Amino acid sequence: MTKSLVGVIGGSGVYALEGLEIVREERIETPWGDPSDVLRFGRMGDTDCVFLARHGQGHRFTPSTINYRANIDALKRAGVTDIVAISACGSFRREFYPGTFVLIDQLIDRTFARQTSFFGAGCVAHVPFAHPFSPSLRERIADAARAEGIVFHSGGTYVCMEGPQFSTLAESLLYQSQGADVIGMTVATEAKLAREAEIPYAAIAMVTDYDCWHEEHDAVDVAAVIKVVHENAARANALVKRLLADFPAEHEPCRGGSDRALDGAIMTAPAHRDPELIAKLDAVAGRVLKGRA
Repeated sequence: MTKSLVGVIGGSGVYALEGLEIVREERIETPWGDPSDVLRFGRMGDTDCVFLARHGQGHRFTPSTINYRANIDALKRAGVTDIVAISACGSFRREFYPGTFVLIDQLIDRTFARQTSFFGAGCVAHVPFAHPFSPSLRERIADAARAEGIVFHSGGTYVCMEGPQFSTLAESLLYQSQGADVIGMTVATEAKLAREAEIPYAAIAMVTDYDCWHEEHDAVDVAAVIKVVHENAARANALVKRLLADFPAEHEPCRGGSDRALDGAIMTAPAHRDPELIAKLDAVAGRVLKGRA
């Protein structure tokens, strides 16, 4: 069995993890470039974890300029077995009011200016992605939320927009009419790359606003988002602390199979694989490429 090492990715307003006993900070080099920030290794209770600020300290990177591939690759190289992402989002449903946590189970990717795969010309791969989030990890987060008395909704569809601008009213109404529940700018890209890296991934979507569709609320702005994010910070930390306190010491195989996502996924025959790309995939796909390149 593999020892559990939980990666926590903090989004807007979440640049640290309270209660994390930091053992060391390390900037891990990756063939995809530099991660957003140093990785902070530590313990919370009896569980080892690694914290990464998605946008970097001081919020230096936009959703489009985050080096997602480097972030996920670095977590993989660090030995992370599961990823819990914290992300601010807007809501399309009245009952998903600001301050609510949504444990999303589906997504719609509307981004267009990002690298969303580790694979490409020279090594083509297609991973299954019908269910983007680990059901086992989502259930653990839900159990932790119940234990802490945190209001949450289990299930929801997340629209991932490119940004950095917020939605137009027409876009907001369109996504709402199509059955989407929340909207953000980061989770889809991370989820796709985590799946290719065979790391079970789940996201805690923290509702900060009603986007701009709600006739009784002002359109979203940064000040409103950050205000709610700060109000949510204590509950987010309590949720993660409880999750880690109850996390199994040994990594359990993901019921959704995300930790074996590359089984049968690589299409390119060994003789036609690009050695340079194969070398870059040593961490992400080493399990299936080892001895076959």
